[in-house]
Amino acid sequence: MKKINVGRKILSENEKYAFENVLFFHKHKKLCLNMISSPGSGKTTILIRTINELKDKIKIGVIEGDIQTDIDARRIKATKAPVVQINTDGACHLTAPQISAALEKLPVDDLDMIFIENVGNLVCPSDFDLGENGKVVVLSVAEGDDKPAKYPGIFAKSRVLLINKIDLLGAGTQVDFDIERAKDDARKLNKDIEIFPLSAKTGEGLAAWCDWLIKSAQNPASGFTA
Repeated sequence: MKKINVGRKILSENEKYAFENVLFFHKHKKLCLNMISSPGSGKTTILIRTINELKDKIKIGVIEGDIQTDIDARRIKATKAPVVQINTDGACHLTAPQISAALEKLPVDDLDMIFIENVGNLVCPSDFDLGENGKVVVLSVAEGDDKPAKYPGIFAKSRVLLINKIDLLGAGTQVDFDIERAKDDARKLNKDIEIFPLSAKTGEGLAAWCDWLIKSAQNPASGFTA
């Protein structure tokens, strides 16, 4: 009886499409970032704030992944940025074939960069290469500073760490989060990771993140691995 490793077969098929996506982004000279986090970290709010801050400087398109609904896609659409919705119908991550199909629906030639907002999950999305130029992991201070230690895979693979909701820190708050511990643990896993503490609500720290995006969009292949 012949045994088939289903997991390996699925990953192999995904890798084929991921490579095609790599070639697509290279051909079109577009920066593509895969944003990953736990549910409720503030990914969509960060994207909205980023799009609005950069609307006069770079053109951003979004591929929006959710298990169900188009709630977040409608929020992105309100910024006037082009957005394509992918519903996974229960799957905990996006796949490279889904991204390949979504790219056909985006006005890629009119864009400077593309964000993929993955399904809220710190584990599964880290195992599926989408052909992106780099991963961006979002950690909100409400989640706890132990996440890099507990979920090392995604922090080790990410080009950027955004520490969101820093407006919740400080005197008089109920959030116990050691930002230096989170940074140190992330850098132990990935010495080259870029870290930007910010608040999508107030805008604090957003300028540094936006400056980094502008520079990266100008040379999308520089310093990135999928």
